[in-house]
Amino acid sequence: MLRFILLFLLTASALHADDGYRLWLRYDRIANGELRDEYRRAASFIRYDGQGEVGMTARGELEAGLRDLLGEEVAQVSGENAGHGIYLGLRTALPRFARYLQDKAVAALGDEGYHLTYHDGDLLLIADGERGLLYGAFHLLRLLQQETPLSELNVTERPAYDYRILNHWDNLDGTVERGYAGFSIWNWHQLPEVIDRRYVDYARANASVGINGAVVTNVNANALVFRDDYLDKAAALADVFRPYGLKLYLTARFSAPLELGGLPTADPLDPAVIAWWQHKVEEIYARIPDFGGVVVKANSERQPGPREYGRTHAEGANLLADALAPHGGIVMWRAFVYTDRKDGDRFREAYDEFTPLDGQFRDNVLLQIKNGPIDFQPREPVSPLFAAMPQTPLLLELQITKEYLGQGTHLVGLASMYEEVLTTDLRPDRPGGQVHESIRGVAGVSNIGTARNWTGNLFGQADWYAFGRLSWQPTTPAREVFREWAALTFGNFPAVVEPVTQILERSYPACVNYMTPLGLHHIMATGHHYGPGPWVDDLERADWNPYYYHQATADSVGFDRTRTGSNALEQYPLSFARQYADPETCPSQFLLWFHRLPWDFPLADGNTLWQEMAVRYQRGVDTVDEMQTLWAGLENQIDPERFDQVSQHLAVQAREARWWRDACLAYFSAVSERDIPEGVPRPVRDLEHYRELDYPYAPGIRPRW
Repeated sequence: MLRFILLFLLTASALHADDGYRLWLRYDRIANGELRDEYRRAASFIRYDGQGEVGMTARGELEAGLRDLLGEEVAQVSGENAGHGIYLGLRTALPRFARYLQDKAVAALGDEGYHLTYHDGDLLLIADGERGLLYGAFHLLRLLQQETPLSELNVTERPAYDYRILNHWDNLDGTVERGYAGFSIWNWHQLPEVIDRRYVDYARANASVGINGAVVTNVNANALVFRDDYLDKAAALADVFRPYGLKLYLTARFSAPLELGGLPTADPLDPAVIAWWQHKVEEIYARIPDFGGVVVKANSERQPGPREYGRTHAEGANLLADALAPHGGIVMWRAFVYTDRKDGDRFREAYDEFTPLDGQFRDNVLLQIKNGPIDFQPREPVSPLFAAMPQTPLLLELQITKEYLGQGTHLVGLASMYEEVLTTDLRPDRPGGQVHESIRGVAGVSNIGTARNWTGNLFGQADWYAFGRLSWQPTTPAREVFREWAALTFGNFPAVVEPVTQILERSYPACVNYMTPLGLHHIMATGHHYGPGPWVDDLERADWNPYYYHQATADSVGFDRTRTGSNALEQYPLSFARQYADPETCPSQFLLWFHRLPWDFPLADGNTLWQEMAVRYQRGVDTVDEMQTLWAGLENQIDPERFDQVSQHLAVQAREARWWRDACLAYFSAVSERDIPEGVPRPVRDLEHYRELDYPYAPGIRPRW
């Protein structure tokens, strides 16, 4: 496999195109001749004396990237050499490193960290593990792409978390749940014999931003993936991933012992079930010695789980954890659960279910918690579980695909959302309360598919990139991530980078405004979640209905989660909840998440609640128009193919932003019996028109033919 990858790297430059396929790994020749010559002098050769496959991959990436950036081949050498070059290796590998480290205090770097510096005319890349060499190699190429002066090159990095994992909601039949970029890239029918070149590119892209794991199957799991032939297929993918430091994970269907093993039960305390899982795990590791582990969705949305046998989530998770522990594997047990109760507040349910179990999970179980308590809404308060499970390792789950944020047609820079979540301080009265300080890793629901540019909407690449960069270093400002992606994707030209950065910065607030301003939430059409549907109130469960989340009447709107309502606020630490308990001090972006208020409730800016809601819907539309104008100004500076891709999607986004504004204001105006405020356009159609719109073939869910 390593030989295949190195051959691929040597031939990759011949395949350049401007269709978005290369993502941010665009190693086009540096136009600044003076700077290019400076880089050439410092990188006239690469010396790497190791033989490990990840280290060899790092050398191959440097060789291929530098060849394209500098316009000439870079020699591979061994031993001492005249001239200046790149020295790549583990801390103890080269005498040159020992001499350098005598005078430099470089702390332990772990398996994935690295030290990268320009010293006495040479480029030194030092690590304590081979994966550190790979991540450092990509960092060096990233800096050269951005034309960083060598004099500024002195970087020591170590990832914040051990677990930085993509979750693919890909089905074995090739469909992708909540996918908007085509079908699954995994061709299970042709594996293991046929290895698509795209699998290598996928692994490269992940490694380039520090992602070190991939769950290749859907959380709504299929037990078939544990059948022998499918394990052989998974092993073939793992072989492709391994040279890029990327571990393969699978999703485990809790009922697999019944469906695949023929047992009469899946009770986690049954000896036969315990033995079945132990044997199955041994079969997996015989094929995939570095298998990462499993993700489990249990007793949620009709998925089987331990509650069916009177057992707890901890007992279910520990069953799998015990089978995986001897091999170093982990269990990522999802906390996205809600019961069959007909009343209550769905906001509360994960907390109520899991906090009594704190301390009962095995050490190799990570509780995987969505960023908010409901379900990947455009803006949610962070889940109270992040401050409530001190004895349980936690994994933050983010959505990179945009199930509730415009799906495949809307440009929404999610780095802004990720930054908001990661830096939320749940214990403002003491240090260490920010979400990023409470977790052991980050999982992201992937947005890629068979679309030629991977993500369908070209700017969806920025979200994949941001997930990787922020899972590596969670305190990186969103603006820095946006600027970096813009420079790598469109070239290091200020006249391009700044407008693209502005578009990304404005896009997330715009989406929240034209969809769910002031804390409205879950008002999307049901099932596919495409478009608005705040009026829907006829589904079998109350909390499947958008109306449940706002319950608008002529008098008031919003969900009371204070002591006079569901009291979900009590789940947060008091120092955090205090600000949100009073509508006068509650941040306006979360107002209707926690309070039921009269339409005439006065806000700090002088508007009533109704006036401000309408103004924000309009502000979202106006911001999308501004984004279109900024992009249009780049027509002569972006290649035509990518420029047209983005222009077309922005036109759809502008139309759909107006649809959201008009449909929601038509509905809330009718319910509240209030006129549309002055300065905001009246809906172009009546409410009945919007209610009757039907999209049975909207993407993201299994076809119903």
